[in-house]
Amino acid sequence: MTSLDDPDDPTADPFDVARSAADVIAQRTGADKHDIALVLGSGWAGAGDLLGRTVAEIPAPDVPGFPPPAVAGHVGTIRSVEVGDTGARALLFGSRTHLYEGKGVRRVVHGVRTAAAAGCRTIVLTNGCGGLNPAWAPGTPVLIRDHINLTATSPIEGANFVDLTDLYSSRLRSIAKEVDADLDEGVYVQFRGPHYETPAEVRMAKVLGGDLVGMSTTLEAIAARQAGLEVLGISLVTNLAAGISENPLSHTEVIEAGQAAAPRIGALLAEVTRRIVTT
Repeated sequence: MTSLDDPDDPTADPFDVARSAADVIAQRTGADKHDIALVLGSGWAGAGDLLGRTVAEIPAPDVPGFPPPAVAGHVGTIRSVEVGDTGARALLFGSRTHLYEGKGVRRVVHGVRTAAAAGCRTIVLTNGCGGLNPAWAPGTPVLIRDHINLTATSPIEGANFVDLTDLYSSRLRSIAKEVDADLDEGVYVQFRGPHYETPAEVRMAKVLGGDLVGMSTTLEAIAARQAGLEVLGISLVTNLAAGISENPLSHTEVIEAGQAAAPRIGALLAEVTRRIVTT
């Protein structure tokens, strides 16, 4: 494997690897650039089908730096989709690399950097998560207004000081609320995983100001800001977090909640995307 295939190769510039990946995507999709990217987390796999016509679908491992998906419920493809009749092109990542997989932080944020290299100006980061608010039943979408990164790491290397004020764009959240005025907002707390949080850790997250807990998204959002992308984050509450729910947690529950919520979140994501690219 050469350095232009592996963002974690210490001799490689991860941004060069992202440009190499973007070149392959351009060749395979026939699009010199894409306008918006979407990362489809647990429960969101079917949402991209409502965006518009899929022009090209690429197995993720065919693109430099992208491994096969390691999590059930994720789809190992990268899709290029025409967003309705807007003339815009969306880049859909059907899976993501999680920090707990042990492949390194560069690999975790490689999709985000590839999206920026492919010309995207906006990225929508979705995930399935545990909810701390008992009023949010499984299947409830929640906008991320801020995050707390408990991974003890960052995708930014060296003395590059990136401002994270309004990281989760207030402008994009306003557009989402135009589509669904009932959308709530919350603070997302990322733990490293892959084990679920203990009840004590969930209580800690709540004391810190958290509303949602999960194992993804924050590192991608930071990398997106560094790359100049505007970020919208949407969580799908797939279960109540440990200590709030009386039931044991399982990934099967996550998948089932996503399947049940698919019609609502698919329509929501499609309309929000259409409005973003035409605003």
